[in-house]
Amino acid sequence: MKTRRNELPAYVTRDGSEVRELMHPARHDVRRQSLAEAVVPPGMRTHLHRHRITEELYHVTAGAGVMTLGTDRFEVLPGDTVLIPPGTPHCVEATGGEALVILCACSPAYSHEDTELLDGT
Repeated sequence: MKTRRNELPAYVTRDGSEVRELMHPARHDVRRQSLAEAVVPPGMRTHLHRHRITEELYHVTAGAGVMTLGTDRFEVLPGDTVLIPPGTPHCVEATGGEALVILCACSPAYSHEDTELLDGT
């Protein structure tokens, strides 16, 4: 199976980022994981949130940002990959002059129901 990024619709997730599901069980033959591209516009931050059961990997492909992961905050740049264990509060802010673009791998697959917002939104 193959998908083409530019043919996939984008939507806004509960954390506030614009996402394209590159592979997701709801639309593709993949069964236990999902892969998405998230775009955070310059100067914007996703909502602080956590996932009860999903483990995530964020791989930065463009832009610059600051990642909040639990009580840690650190810079993320293209080529960086971040592990987000289940239950860990996290958000990311685009700090450069361009959008922060992240590939997000989720296992099990991303679901709105597994996303708990933590910053009052």
